[in-house]
Amino acid sequence: MSTSDLTATPDTCFWGHLDPDVPATRTVESGTEVWIEAVTHHAGDAPDLLMDAGVEAIWAGIPEADRGPGVHIMTGPIDVAGAQPGDTLRVEILEMRPRLPYGSNCAANWGLLYDRMVKERITIYELVDPPAVGFPATARPKFGFDFTTLESYDVPGVVTPPDPATRQPFSRDITVPVRPHLGVMGVAPDSRVSSIPPGVFGGNVDNWRFGPGATVHYPVFREGAGFYVGDPHFSQGDGEICGTAIEASLDVRLRLSIADDVTTTSPLLRTDTHWFAHGFGDDLDAAMAMAADLALRLLVDRGGFTVDEAYSLASVAVDFGITQVVDGTVGCHAAVADALLLPSR
Repeated sequence: MSTSDLTATPDTCFWGHLDPDVPATRTVESGTEVWIEAVTHHAGDAPDLLMDAGVEAIWAGIPEADRGPGVHIMTGPIDVAGAQPGDTLRVEILEMRPRLPYGSNCAANWGLLYDRMVKERITIYELVDPPAVGFPATARPKFGFDFTTLESYDVPGVVTPPDPATRQPFSRDITVPVRPHLGVMGVAPDSRVSSIPPGVFGGNVDNWRFGPGATVHYPVFREGAGFYVGDPHFSQGDGEICGTAIEASLDVRLRLSIADDVTTTSPLLRTDTHWFAHGFGDDLDAAMAMAADLALRLLVDRGGFTVDEAYSLASVAVDFGITQVVDGTVGCHAAVADALLLPSR
């Protein structure tokens, strides 16, 4: 099995956009395993805890004028030799490791309830007793503070100088489950877009199930596929309602290959127990309808059912959920149990 490593540097990262014309950092053969450094764009929320020399170099090396129109830092792209438009790229997520044991959650102006909260607030989380390799089971909030560095958190990569006087402890001790995953992952779209709205190319899907052990399939739109990762998270709930997850830098081991047994028109996730189809739209109705259409297609194509049968099964045996409501384009997912599908397909 061939392997390759991709360190996050100003030369291997691009910030805030997805563009089919961004040149590949490297080309690998189908089936190659890759270690990739994924860096959070929220490292400036607590630079004393979330930045090291490598992260600082990205901030210093990518000018503000080259960041946008979105906010996420991507590492890549990586091309897969032989991948052509119409193919399916298979991404197996094999392993994740925290770069640093801290992450940031931002209750932001784009959050669902900002009009009620009428402020932005940062909460810093820390991993509880992290092992030498891998992740612990839980994280805890370390402190929070109101964001006042700018009038609004609307500049990619803003750095808030550490101020112990403003850092307030959480009201009581609490832990949350750790669910390491990539909020942004995908292939080059067919034209330049912001990194914020997700789409059929993947991008900012923000599904916490995109973690170790999962396999994600993407439709390919340009030669080589143009695969990238970004927006790493320690944890997130379905909805991501305040604006972000626990944003934290990760090192990720993946296997990239051209799939000859799966076709898809939108990101298609497989876990040990389920397939997840993803729908996107300007509102939840549109996102839900897209997810439902894709769930029916999965049941017909991989389950062998008629459309009428699939529609019934989708209502009584498929779980639909809200992936996120804070990325402009909102997302829904449909969880189709593997037991409903034919094992040979």
